[in-house]
Amino acid sequence: MTGVSLLELIVVMGIAAILLGVAATSYQGITTSSRMSGEINGLLADLQFGRSEAIKQGQNVVICVSTSGSDCTAGTSWNQGWIVFVDPTNAHSTGGNAALVLRAQPAFTSQDTLTDGATSLISFDRDGLALGLLTSGGAVIPLHDSTHNATRTRCLQITNVGNVSVQQPTTLAACT
Repeated sequence: MTGVSLLELIVVMGIAAILLGVAATSYQGITTSSRMSGEINGLLADLQFGRSEAIKQGQNVVICVSTSGSDCTAGTSWNQGWIVFVDPTNAHSTGGNAALVLRAQPAFTSQDTLTDGATSLISFDRDGLALGLLTSGGAVIPLHDSTHNATRTRCLQITNVGNVSVQQPTTLAACT
């Protein structure tokens, strides 16, 4: 019978530890990137849905920060959740009428932040134009992970004509 020497066992265990360390780091990066893509794409999809509903129904549709899932919340932290609702009176509120809510997104379970400090709602009119954005160039809402690692930052860009897209700091200087 032949066995394994202690030296051979230590070498194999060392190589396995190195490979495991590299794999764990890569896995963490992949899961963080995947989670953040899901978060930013969730808001992107709801903004595109809201715009298409505004055009289809011929009425204003609002997407706003909401912690309750039934009406807008004063604040600009989109990571706390949001709702999409029909706004026939242009009040930027459901007025407690849950029937107006088309979609509701709960708060993120991660420590990621999605805020520009200014944009608390986006309203689309019957022509699909974005109303109420604070700057003439639209809005750029950055998504940061808990470490604020710039390579993981993603931004949601909303233009006044209603175009919505995801950008990175390398493609949009305002994405910080």
